[in-house]
Parts: sequence; structure tokens; C-alpha cells
Amino acid sequence: MGQRAASCLAVAALAMTALPACGDARAPSGRTVKSQPEASGATEGRRSAVALKRIGRFNAPVYVAGAPGFPRLLFVVEQSGKVRVLRGGRQLPRPFLDISGLVSSGGERGLLSIAFPPDYRRSRRFYVYYTDRQGDISIDEFKRRSATRAAGGSRRAVIEIPHPTNSNHNGGQLQFLGNLLYLGTGDGGSGGDPPNNAQNRNSLLGKLLRIDPRPSGGRAYSVPAGNPFVSRRGRGEIYSYGLRNPFRFSFDTVTARQPRIAIADVGQDRFEELDYTTVAAARGANFGWDAFEGFSRYRDANSGTPNPGRTVKPIFAYPHSRGGSCSIIGGYVVRDRRLRELRGRYVYTDLCEGQLRSVVPHLHRAAQDHRLGLSVSTPSSFGEDRYGRIYVTSLDGPVYRLVPRRGRPQATVG
Repeated sequence: MGQRAASCLAVAALAMTALPACGDARAPSGRTVKSQPEASGATEGRRSAVALKRIGRFNAPVYVAGAPGFPRLLFVVEQSGKVRVLRGGRQLPRPFLDISGLVSSGGERGLLSIAFPPDYRRSRRFYVYYTDRQGDISIDEFKRRSATRAAGGSRRAVIEIPHPTNSNHNGGQLQFLGNLLYLGTGDGGSGGDPPNNAQNRNSLLGKLLRIDPRPSGGRAYSVPAGNPFVSRRGRGEIYSYGLRNPFRFSFDTVTARQPRIAIADVGQDRFEELDYTTVAAARGANFGWDAFEGFSRYRDANSGTPNPGRTVKPIFAYPHSRGGSCSIIGGYVVRDRRLRELRGRYVYTDLCEGQLRSVVPHLHRAAQDHRLGLSVSTPSSFGEDRYGRIYVTSLDGPVYRLVPRRGRPQATVG
């Protein structure tokens, strides 16, 4: 994140630990909070057909996920190091996982996501992404003891990426596509990527990585043979490079037969961007940071990286002058059939702006950037369950699900 975005997140985190949640509507769990009319600048003559239904309140939630084979369970990641579980919509008193003792938390650090492989019901294994006590990026494997509890002592370290100098730009997303695990790492922090990690193919920072996380040949993980730099100059784990802080990315399995990837890459001080291409085209792709920020050449702090040529341009970028924005929070291309107005659209928000929005993604551009008429205070992430239902988390504590709107529009969620 840029300095402004980092300050915004740090202030929010400080407020979470010292003060009651600011502006929280405090709707009872399960109550639907309906959308407000479109504000100035939104699509004229449209009224949002979606609402936010609060499913629970947590301690600085930063991610939501479902697990294959367990459709009634929903997992909520708390930044401080716990994973909470809801069964049938009710939060259980004991956490699914608690690794608070391993995690450095605060600002942009913490336990940042969880991922379940397709064979989770049989293999019982799952993976978490967090910053450890030294500030380094750690991906660990655990196994579940039961459907709602992880097994104590099952931790296995998969990969650790040094990140000791700065506390920002940690990335944080894990996603499975088939049996392979993708993870997005930040460029190492500060501003302008002083070491030029994002363009350095010998560094794992500022990258989209792809690995098989299962142990193989005495090693903690293996590198797929189809990765672009297996037999070329660079680290074999790298799938794409030239990223600043891909805090959230997701796979689009709705738009076309071949999967696509949407990467919300947090900008420096001027622009936030959305990168979108086929997963096949992302193989070896250079998304341009720190030669470019959005569509523009980057010329601020620690600039000067030459144009590497043949970079993949974003399909969409917006300036920080838009509504006090500072840091894109990427979501998903909606596949929930009940959200007919949103199906096939990519939902996103901004940490400082709080307005939920959507665009229609195309391979070379995005179209129809619309407000949903819904706001969430200090939004930290989106999530998706096994049914394709979309969730949004707030650092202030609430987690909401996007649901079809019923009745007349009412209020914004604060």
C-alpha cells in the first residue's frame, strides 16, 4: 500500500484495539442491512438489487472462505492469528485454528488468508498465509482433527519468504486452482520498491507464485514443470511478476471456459489497478511495477526503473482523487445465481472509500464501473463460499454476505 493507505490501515487497526468500532451499525447477527439509493456519480436511474446481511462479528476479520466437502461450514480469518468457524450460520465458541503465537499482527501484517485444496475432505490438509514474528512471509500446512477443529501439532512449514525490512506490502492471498497453490507476495515495502524486487526474477517478492504444496523428494513443496522460469533465468516458483502488493486476487470461472485471473494490485500514491487476463496468459507475464503505476509511468519516490517492454496493462485503474480512495480491495467475478444483477461482474471496494462497486471485466478493458449503493466501514477483504456466495469483511468487526435486496432501500453500513 502507499503511505496514505498504510496510515489508513494502521489507524483502523489501532482503533480496533483501543476503541469501540467507529460507525458500526450494530445490526443483530442475521439481520439484513439494505442498500441506500445510488449516490451522485453512480449510474442514473438504477437502484441496487443487492443488500448486505450481517452474519457475525469478529476481531479484525480479513478473509472468508468455504471448504470443499463441508458446505455448511464457513471460515473467517482474524488478523491476529485465529480462524473462526460458522456452522449453519452460527459462530462456534472455539476457533478452528489459533496460531496467534506465531503471527506478527498490526498494520498490514497478520494472518491474512486460508486455502483448502480440492481434496480437503479426504486429505484433511489446509494452508495459511501469515507474517511471522520476524515479519517474514510464511505459508504453513495444517491438518484438521475434526470438521471444526484443526489438529494440534500438525503444522508443517511449506515456504518462508524473507521480508524483514519493512512492515508493509506483504501480499496475503492464497488460492487453489486444481491441485496447485497460487500466492501473491508484495514487493517488500517502503515506497517505489527501492530494491526493485518486483522486476527481479531472482526474488520471490512482488510476484504471483505457483507451487504444489505437498512434500516431494524430501522437499517441503515442488515447482510445477509448466512454470515459466523452470528452465530460464529466474526462480522456478514465479508464475507472474511486476506486482506491487497483490493483497487480493481471484480466479474467474464464470466468464469463459478457460479460467481467468483478476489481480487487484494496490497502488503507490496515484492509482489503484485491476489486472485481468487468462491464467494461461499470466504465465510469465510482467505487470509492470515499478516502471508503471496503473497505465502511467511511475515517477515518484525511488522511481527510475526503465520500461522493461511488453508489460501487461491493467484493464482498469482509478485515481486517489476519487472519493478519498487509497487502496483497492479486490473481490470476485460473481457466480451466485441469486445475485442476477451482479452475475458475471467483478466486485471490489477501496479501504478508505468504503463504497462497494462492480465492473464488467474484459481481457483488454473493464466496462460499466457502477456503485452498488452499499458502503462498509474500513473494508478489508471479500470472500467466497462453496456456493459462490460473496462476503465482505470490515476491520471494525462485522462480516456481511451479499444477498438479493427485498423492500425499499435503507441505509449504508458504517
